[in-house]
Parts: sequence; C-alpha cells; structure tokens
Amino acid sequence: MTIDIHHNPDRERFELQDAGRVIGKAAYKDYDGGADAGTGSEAAAQQRIFYHTVVNEEYGGQGLAGKLATEALDQTVAAGLRIVPVCPFIKKFLVKHTEYEARVTRPTPAHLGFLEDALAQRVKA
Repeated sequence: MTIDIHHNPDRERFELQDAGRVIGKAAYKDYDGGADAGTGSEAAAQQRIFYHTVVNEEYGGQGLAGKLATEALDQTVAAGLRIVPVCPFIKKFLVKHTEYEARVTRPTPAHLGFLEDALAQRVKA
C-alpha cells in the first residue's frame, strides 16, 4: 500500500490515493466573500468551504481521513485561505485540532447558499 495525498484543483478536492488510485477525497469550493469582497472584513477574505470528506470503506479505521484532513487544511492555510467547515468530518476534526482555530470561519447562510448554487450548477453540467 502506497498512500499519497494530492491536491487536485481542477476537481476542487484533495485526493487520498493508493498507488495512484483515488480512495478518498476532501471536496471543497473556494469562496471570495461574495458581495462583501471589497469591505476588508473577515467575511471578505478568500475562503475554502469544505463540504464533503470520504474514504473508501475498505481503507477505514487506519486514520487516513485524519491524514487527508490535516494535509487539506495545512495546504489551505499555507495558501492564505480561511477554512469554512460544512462537512461533518471536518467540523469534528477541527474541534479536536484547535491549532486551526484562528483560520476558521463559521459557515453562514451566504456560504450555504453559494455552496448549494455551485453544486447545483455542477449537476446540470
């Protein structure tokens, strides 16, 4: 087993791979703060909304989801983006890993509306 984590920005996700085969993902949508982008407020900072994290069942129980989350969040912070946790796994992970607290923005109705619209457009495409 050769496990690697890769950022795939074209698919807007971090991928957990075993010998090049995708076995898990942490999916996101980048958000620019919408209409408030010019205000200079925290809400206007570039943000990454994490909405779905999954690892194939046969790889469960090995701590791989936590490794995936760590890499995804570390790369997000390194890129200067704020973390918006919508995904239940990422939310739970952040409770246990308070080192990310200063980079977290709690989801708002604007985030959820943006995410809903973005995902609906992807389904139509």
